[in-house]
Amino acid sequence: MDRRFWTYIVSSKSGTLYVGMTNNIERRMYEHKNHLIPGFTAQYGCTRLVWYEEFQDVRNAIQREKQIKGWTRARKIALIESQNPQWIDFAEHWGARMLMPNERISDQARMPKKAVERTHRRGVSLRST
Repeated sequence: MDRRFWTYIVSSKSGTLYVGMTNNIERRMYEHKNHLIPGFTAQYGCTRLVWYEEFQDVRNAIQREKQIKGWTRARKIALIESQNPQWIDFAEHWGARMLMPNERISDQARMPKKAVERTHRRGVSLRST
């Protein structure tokens, strides 16, 4: 089985940065966006995926995370802007539930949050295409 790991940077709307590493970028961004893990990112609203890099070896991902965490803020910003000058949230639409043929967009808001979380935990893709 092919293992994948990511080093990533998330940002708040005001520009606070957080550098992390994960083995499941979609799940991790869902957690950040929904403040499911207490700590720095939840406290400062770091929910926007502005940079990420993929690795096949966990040791390389951890090494890259440590390297970037040691950088100055200016260097982190330069890294982000080298690939994402507009600071677009790459994960903005990840986790969005697809509509069924008989549903309307307004029906999505009625789906209970717990139902969305249960569906997500079962590994069902909630990402729209």
